[in-house]
Amino acid sequence: MNFIEAVESFFKNYATFTGRSSRSEYWYALLFLCMLMFVLGFIEGLLNLFPNTEESVLATIVQVVVLVPSIAIIVRRFHDINRSGWWYLIGFTIIGYILIIYWLCKAGDEGDNNYGSNPLK
Repeated sequence: MNFIEAVESFFKNYATFTGRSSRSEYWYALLFLCMLMFVLGFIEGLLNLFPNTEESVLATIVQVVVLVPSIAIIVRRFHDINRSGWWYLIGFTIIGYILIIYWLCKAGDEGDNNYGSNPLK
């Protein structure tokens, strides 16, 4: 999956918590969001839109807007490695972050699993 397809899929499956998402879909969507936050922060600083704030207000608004699809794509990514989306809650523990990052980097199942068919085929 290329960058454009991944971003389109990210917004098309806005609140879809079923199915699977490939590694490339997840990481390209994350890259898009990071670039978007950087550009919004840069524009806000350049135009001096909110001079009395430390954080970027525009980036914060976008973060709230994409909160649901961000959680949804992580759940679908967990489904790709045949894990339940409820494993996302392990992130509330400190050691859980290491496990989540490992799972997000892990290759998905080649064939069908409990959550659907391979998203790259």
